[in-house]
Amino acid sequence: MRLHIGLNLCLQFATVDRRYRVVVAKPGLDGHDRGVKVIARALRDAGFEVIYTGLHQTPEQITQAVAQEDADALGLSLLSGAHMTLVPKICDLLKEQGLGDVLVVVGGIIPDGDIPKLKEIGVAEVFTPGSPLPTISQWLTDALDQRERSLG
Repeated sequence: MRLHIGLNLCLQFATVDRRYRVVVAKPGLDGHDRGVKVIARALRDAGFEVIYTGLHQTPEQITQAVAQEDADALGLSLLSGAHMTLVPKICDLLKEQGLGDVLVVVGGIIPDGDIPKLKEIGVAEVFTPGSPLPTISQWLTDALDQRERSLG
């Protein structure tokens, strides 16, 4: 089941160069999704089109959703401690499917020592608990705007 969280029509001033599509997902067996829903709403309110894939997604399902939705970015939320297994698998599958240009961000309980390892495999940024929502949406806006300008 996919939940589409569309653009709030009350937003008069979108903060992005264009309406970016972001898939947010909960890989693995982690059953806590309150945080990812809060992030999805914050991104929606900032002008993004957000597609939440739901709980218990496999790396293959997540990669398929990114491809089907023609996503600009993928946000992965992990609280289970399986980030060093699941995130590399997802990044590899994205590259295999020709989706290596999709910006991957990770949020959740990530030990400081694992953050550089995740960035080495292609994660663009890691947001840990307590990251302000405006900081996350602004970082993603800036990163995607910069990518657009460099491609365009």
